[in-house]
Amino acid sequence: MCGLAGIYAGPDRRPAKSLLLAMAGELRHRGPNGTGLLLDGRIGIAGARLAIVDLEGGDQPLSDERGRFWALQNGEIYNYLELRNELRDLGHRFATASDTEVIAHAYEEWGPGCLARFNGDFALAVWDRERRELFLARDRFGVRPLFLADYDGDVCFASEGKALLRHPAAAREIDAVGIVDVFTLWSSLPDHSAFKGIRELPPAHYAVIGADGVVRETRWWNIDFVAEQRPQADVLEELEALLVDATRIRLRADIPVGAYLSGGLDSSAVAAIASKELDGKLFAFGLGFDDAQFDESGSQEKIARQLGVDLHRTVVDSGAIAELLPRAVELGEAPLLRTAPAPLLRLSAAVRQAGLHVVLTGEGADELFAGYDIFREDKVRRFWAREPSSHLRPLLFQRLNRFLAEDTTRARGFFPAFYGRGLLDVEDPLYSHRLRFANSARCLRLLNPAFLASAATETEATERLLRGLPSHFGEMSPLSKAQYLEIATFMEGYLLHAQGDRMLMGNSVEGRFPYLDHRVAELAARLPERLRLRGLQEKYALRAATSRYLSPEIRGRPKQPYRAPIGEVLAGTAAPDYVRELLEPGQIERAGLLDSAAVARLVRKFEAGNGVSETDEIAASSSTAKSSPRTRPKPSLRPSDATARPTASTRQPDRLCPSRAPSRRRCRRIRPTDV
Repeated sequence: MCGLAGIYAGPDRRPAKSLLLAMAGELRHRGPNGTGLLLDGRIGIAGARLAIVDLEGGDQPLSDERGRFWALQNGEIYNYLELRNELRDLGHRFATASDTEVIAHAYEEWGPGCLARFNGDFALAVWDRERRELFLARDRFGVRPLFLADYDGDVCFASEGKALLRHPAAAREIDAVGIVDVFTLWSSLPDHSAFKGIRELPPAHYAVIGADGVVRETRWWNIDFVAEQRPQADVLEELEALLVDATRIRLRADIPVGAYLSGGLDSSAVAAIASKELDGKLFAFGLGFDDAQFDESGSQEKIARQLGVDLHRTVVDSGAIAELLPRAVELGEAPLLRTAPAPLLRLSAAVRQAGLHVVLTGEGADELFAGYDIFREDKVRRFWAREPSSHLRPLLFQRLNRFLAEDTTRARGFFPAFYGRGLLDVEDPLYSHRLRFANSARCLRLLNPAFLASAATETEATERLLRGLPSHFGEMSPLSKAQYLEIATFMEGYLLHAQGDRMLMGNSVEGRFPYLDHRVAELAARLPERLRLRGLQEKYALRAATSRYLSPEIRGRPKQPYRAPIGEVLAGTAAPDYVRELLEPGQIERAGLLDSAAVARLVRKFEAGNGVSETDEIAASSSTAKSSPRTRPKPSLRPSDATARPTASTRQPDRLCPSRAPSRRRCRRIRPTDV
């Protein structure tokens, strides 16, 4: 099952079957193999199924042997075989081979405590017929989405907002607070979305809804960054074993499983382990671009040869991205601050065309093993703050950013102007991310002042983020704080959805993420910092732990951020017709979300081709995204609503491309341990 939608109706009401089926119909792309339905008094739940486990007997909903607990889920419980054996030993009887039936029995046996036993990616619903109580839950990192809304006393939930907007009482209006969140934090915080009245059940939370209609939410898990001092050899051995097992159980399916191969360390390690588990019978899928500055095809092919896997390549150009972007926006249901999701939509289409519906990917490794530049930049800025006179200051950023090393003349003077902002505010809990948030929030200048006045400010967005941090956040090390923030904002809010679930499920493909196995994540959080970020070398432990699967060349390859073109997609004479239509002042003013004068200035800047910054590129995509013209009109995707949905920077959001760098001067070589 890969799409859920349900209603716990208000007193003396019953959910209409026709409404539930209409809600499930909005999720058909997530589950094209059938629709399941549960109707019991005030409760109604529908699901669209993508058949992966127990193809014949796994239709949902499924119950325990007494018919008291009824379960539906979007996702998978990967350790369901072990749990089923444990439950059988406790006296439970099973009628199918489905992991969803295991959920019903596990909830009967352990209640909400069953979640801690689940190793999986899931959004699930369990209906207790005796207590008339609904239980909803999401996995630890929120891989599978679940949205909530209260419409005239009806508690509604669904995998995507478009299903909730089928309810006749839905507002069908843009939520200004959610939009400002995205322009600041790259994603809406869970208490808001792009649509008024719709919010997320946060990752690692469950909700219990009784006959009174009150939604009682509880966090059931959190990642705890507390370093343990252990022998390095022992830690690396355990990490390797967990990665192997995490990959092994994610290969469980009654249909073939493939893997994405980007050309980097993370996906290569997963593909190597999976290929070994499958005796070399792995289908790998790689994404390429016709523009060499974005293309990683050469690395993908080289790694595929080394691993002995069958690589299926998909190449996209700017025209294809422009064509795919409206559909990507429709699927994303939120502002997308880069064009990068669109090529991934084409990649998942290639998976489906090859006859597969499940792929392993490398998401999560950068966040858990400190792979992004934002972690190194934070470390260097803190060094700057405590060593104001050090001659290493200018060279440290040059070492960690290849753009600086390639163009020192243009980069001269950039550091004091950009990285120096708030440099001494090292006690700020958001120190590592303040520059990113401030840079993104500059795009708020594109919004119509009247629309912006109805929203929260950039400051309020970060204050809400702070209020949601754990009580012990202040006790974490600087690196651990940065990693926690990256997980809670960019990964959970943007990466796993805009570039993950939504672009995969748009073509009925399920993504599985071995690095987000909670055992791997918890071990990564316990690693000594020198094994996460050694000097300025990222992902030290992961590189070492995969030595039996990858060559030194692959493990030593510098990280290449996934990027996609934007300027050539949305600007200039080659821009598609829909872009020019949306940029017309009359169209912008009718939508009421953007400032037509600000958009016009941005267009002129692109046409001139001078001084276009990363923020400009984010803003450009913000002003040109629209709903797909190829789909039937839906109340959730009116053109006037969808105009507010942005898309994208061409660069990794934390890989900054400055205009000038410090001059070179003679200095001793910088070693990894110098900072």
